[in-house]
Amino acid sequence: MAAGFSLKDQLFNAQTVAQLGNDFEKAGVFDAAPFVDAVLARMAPLELKARINLIAQVLADFLPADFPTAAKAIAAALPPPLDPEKTDNDFGHFIYAPLGVFVETKGIADCHLDQSLDLLALITQRFSMEFSIRAFLNAHQGATLARMQDWASHENYHLRRLVSEGTRPKLPWGQGVGLLPAQTLPLLDTLHADRTRYVTRSVANHLNDIAKTDADAVIARLSDWQELEAQTAPELDYMRKHALRSLIKSGHPAALRHLGFRPDVDVSVTGFSITPEPLEIDATAEIAFTVHVPRPAPLIIDYAIDFMKSNGKTAPKVFKCKQIAAVPGVPVTIRKMHRFKGNATTFRLYPGAHRIHVQINGRIVQSCDFTLR
Repeated sequence: MAAGFSLKDQLFNAQTVAQLGNDFEKAGVFDAAPFVDAVLARMAPLELKARINLIAQVLADFLPADFPTAAKAIAAALPPPLDPEKTDNDFGHFIYAPLGVFVETKGIADCHLDQSLDLLALITQRFSMEFSIRAFLNAHQGATLARMQDWASHENYHLRRLVSEGTRPKLPWGQGVGLLPAQTLPLLDTLHADRTRYVTRSVANHLNDIAKTDADAVIARLSDWQELEAQTAPELDYMRKHALRSLIKSGHPAALRHLGFRPDVDVSVTGFSITPEPLEIDATAEIAFTVHVPRPAPLIIDYAIDFMKSNGKTAPKVFKCKQIAAVPGVPVTIRKMHRFKGNATTFRLYPGAHRIHVQINGRIVQSCDFTLR
C-alpha cells in the first residue's frame, strides 16, 4: 500500500459525498449543495466509521422527519442496482453505507420494521447491508430471521449473501447478534447450493465462525451437504476447505479426516533450520526442511512459531506452506522466507527465546529453538 494512503479519504470525500447528494437532488428530495457543505464542514478530522455516522446524521436533517416518507425518498434516490451478471467481489459503493445507518437508527426507533427491512433489501443491492441488518436481528430477531428465510431464495445474489453474512456469529467490525447455530444453519442449508461464489464464500466464512465454538456441528453439516449433492463437487470442496481452515490450522483431527488428511500420518522431517540465528527483529529468515513419507499420503504442510508475549509466556501462530500428495522416494523440500516485522499493527514482537515447529496434517513433527533480539 502506498505511503500516505487513506481508506477513509478514498471512500468518503467531496466527490463521493456529492454523488450521494446528487442522487437525492435528481430524485427531487433535496438540493445537493447544502447537504454536501454540511457534511464536508465536519468530516475531515473523522475516521471511517465516524464519517459514515456523520453522513447519516446530516441525512436525518435533510430528509422528511417521519420515517415512512423518508424511506420512500431514499428508495426514489437509489441508483440502479449493482450488475446482476457479476458473481463475485461486488461489495458495492461505500457512500451508500450511511443509508443503512439511517434506516437502523430511525426505523427501529420509530417502530417501522417491515418498511425498514424492505428498504434494506433495496439498499443492499447497491451496498451490502450486513452491518445494519444486525441491529434489526437484535431488536426484532424472530421477524428479521423470518424475512431472511425468504431472502435466502431471492433472485438477487446480494440479498442471498446478506442472509449468510448478516447472521455471521463473528462478523468482523459487526455488532454481536447472539444467534445460535440452530438458528442460522437452516439458512445455510438453502444457501450452500448457491451458484454464486460471493454467496458460497460467505457461507464458508459463516461456518468457520461457528467452528470456533461448535466444530462438530460444522463438520456434520458439511457431511450432510456432501450426501445431499445439491452443490457441485468442486464448489463444495472449496467451501469445505474454506470453512474448516481455522480447525485445520489448529490440527483438529475430525476436520482433517473430513478433508481426507490423516492426523497420524507416517512422515519424517530432515534438515530443519531457521537462518540466520540469532535473528534480529525486522530481519527476514529462511525456514527450510525436507519431508519424507514411506507410503503415498496427502499432506498439509505448515510451520508454527511460538512467539514471546509481553508477559514472558509464548503463544503459537500457524503459517501455511503447502498442500501436496506426497509419494515415497520423492522428498519434498520446503524453503520459506519469513519476515519478523516488528511494527505490525496487529501483532507485536518481543525479543527472547522462541520455538518454531514443522506441522503436518495438524501434528507437530519436529521443532527447533531460535532467538529473536
